[in-house]
Amino acid sequence: MTAPPLAPVIPSSAVQTSRQRARSAAGRPLPLARPVPVPPTPADVVYGIGRIDASGRIADRAVTSALGWRGGDRLTLTADAGVVTARRDPGGMITLPGRAYIAIPAALRHRCGLQPGDRVLLAAVPGDDMLSAYSLAVVDQAIRAHGASPHAQGGPA
Repeated sequence: MTAPPLAPVIPSSAVQTSRQRARSAAGRPLPLARPVPVPPTPADVVYGIGRIDASGRIADRAVTSALGWRGGDRLTLTADAGVVTARRDPGGMITLPGRAYIAIPAALRHRCGLQPGDRVLLAAVPGDDMLSAYSLAVVDQAIRAHGASPHAQGGPA
């Protein structure tokens, strides 16, 4: 014996269903916090990425040409942990070769912990006639200090 079929139940159009309420709510924008404005990239700095070769050379034509340095220019190089800075200086001890590269002497590379094959962030400031090469370890520390790394101390691994 089979049961008779049930009559369909159709809700009244006068009563708003939860699905209809959800659809009408979806049309309204959610209140959001305003994002913090991102500062513009400084116009007076030219960036590049280079790799230190076995002889301590770093080349990036865009960066060196932004400085206007030419072969034969004299440079003074200074170093700090993971950073080498070159400045054009008529009394400098390093002569810029004809090709567009900076050669970092071995003693200076060892003092600041740079090894052949290391990638560096190059930052040229033409107004100061200066070029700095930052090891990516120094760049990573800056990112972590800013809290922008997902693997920063205390963040998820």
